[in-house]
Amino acid sequence: MIEPNSDQLVARVAMPARRASSGLVAARCGNSIKRVLTSACRNAAAGLGLAAVLSSGPVHAADFPDKPIRIVVPYAAGGGVDIVTRLVSEKMGAALGQTIIVDNRPGAATNIGMAAVAQADADGYTLLTASNTLASNAALFSNLTFDPAHDFAPVGSIGYAPLVVVVPEASPNKTLKDLIAYGKSHPGKLTYASAGSGSSGHLASELLKAEGGFDALHVPYKGGAPAITDLLGQRIDFMSINPLEVISHIQSGKLRPLAVLNAQPTALLPQVPTTATLGLPEAVATVWWGLIGPKGMPQPVVQQLNTALQKALQDPGVQKRLADLGATATPGSASAFGTFVADETAKWTKVIKQAGIKAD
Repeated sequence: MIEPNSDQLVARVAMPARRASSGLVAARCGNSIKRVLTSACRNAAAGLGLAAVLSSGPVHAADFPDKPIRIVVPYAAGGGVDIVTRLVSEKMGAALGQTIIVDNRPGAATNIGMAAVAQADADGYTLLTASNTLASNAALFSNLTFDPAHDFAPVGSIGYAPLVVVVPEASPNKTLKDLIAYGKSHPGKLTYASAGSGSSGHLASELLKAEGGFDALHVPYKGGAPAITDLLGQRIDFMSINPLEVISHIQSGKLRPLAVLNAQPTALLPQVPTTATLGLPEAVATVWWGLIGPKGMPQPVVQQLNTALQKALQDPGVQKRLADLGATATPGSASAFGTFVADETAKWTKVIKQAGIKAD
């Protein structure tokens, strides 16, 4: 749970070229810039606007980081995004030789945290753990104070976990095929729950409906817990949800998983078929995480942060913990993550518009 071409996608999230070039020149000139510009540095800077960089306090790659880094988590402490952030930030801090502080700023469907980072200095010291909302909120909210597609620069992907379709144990729908057939033959009768309008589970179920060509009524809840309670009580027919949230109910036999919304199975439920194997290859919905910062971060700083993130994701302990959470690490470049985010944005914007979804 995306479809401009890759050049367009990177351009939307990547740092402006002029600032990237300026940062490189500043890094090459080094501390000598603070004292006196050599003629060589002056010549190099002339066409790149280095004076503007100097006046705003340049970030030198050789000096970064020389103070603690803050990663904003736009969710409450203790949740999945918070756990993943703390897991990788500890290893990143060790790789960078600097303290990384996790700053929880929940609220407004993650818009509070995202706005704070969009408005922060683009020096690499303020980052955000981005998730699905980075790709969906622009289509869900009409009054954002920031532009998700243009006000951020990608640092790197962390990982993802596929969602799973579950039904109560007593449901007559034993397979995904049964569920789809019932929705087609009984329009308006099938119901599905979500943690709220615009949530990842809501969008995933709408995508499944569109790909499967069946009808189902959305019942939004104020969070996942009450939705799961009603699903267990058979007051709701199905949910698309992170399997980690319902694994205990699946293991106890109270809920039955019908399909993993992905091309590959999940380690938490290795025997559950994927939508790809069931003939719905486009019905892919995941929860995912990655690091971003304000647009305009110097490229050498982005590269240092990305390198530290790659080291963290290669750590066996981090990989095991992610696997325990039903997640897969997705190491890669900053530009690759920018492409992914833009793909996701295009995909979910289409789903949101076709379904007429509005945020609560």
